[in-house]
Amino acid sequence: MPAGRRLLVLEGEAGPWLPPGWQVVPQSGGGLDARLAAAFELAARTAPQAPALLVGMDTPQVDAALLAEALSPARRTGVDAWYGPAGDGGFWALGLARPTERLARRLLMGLPMSTSGTGQALLDRLRAEGLTITHLPVVVDVDTIGDARHVAAEAPGSRFAACLRSVEAAREVAG
Repeated sequence: MPAGRRLLVLEGEAGPWLPPGWQVVPQSGGGLDARLAAAFELAARTAPQAPALLVGMDTPQVDAALLAEALSPARRTGVDAWYGPAGDGGFWALGLARPTERLARRLLMGLPMSTSGTGQALLDRLRAEGLTITHLPVVVDVDTIGDARHVAAEAPGSRFAACLRSVEAAREVAG
């Protein structure tokens, strides 16, 4: 996916799985709401005129093709935010065309996380801000083994699917 900059906000060290061209920055402290807000705040400080898209790491099936049309220059005109709902009621992506610290905090701080209503609560906040929203496809994020099997079936040729097959094969051998 074409991007001016790629940031990975991460607790700990990146491994050899990280492709070239990514800048790794340490994750801030606090709850998930504070960590997500801090990621947008960093994006706003380092590239104030650039849009920012945050994608959860628990959606390994997401690829450039899924995002390409919605984020293409032709489709970005007039869009203030991108919202990617997760199948469990959460969200897997949030993008802001003009992220600011203030907006990130209003959208994310105090947002109930990891509930079946998290995504709707975020969508309500986006609408309350008067933002024009582009909806991304609904995807399954990986919270359970059932989710992992579903995602692996959606992307059978992925490293994620291969890793899951390896783990499940080892479990069968171990009995």
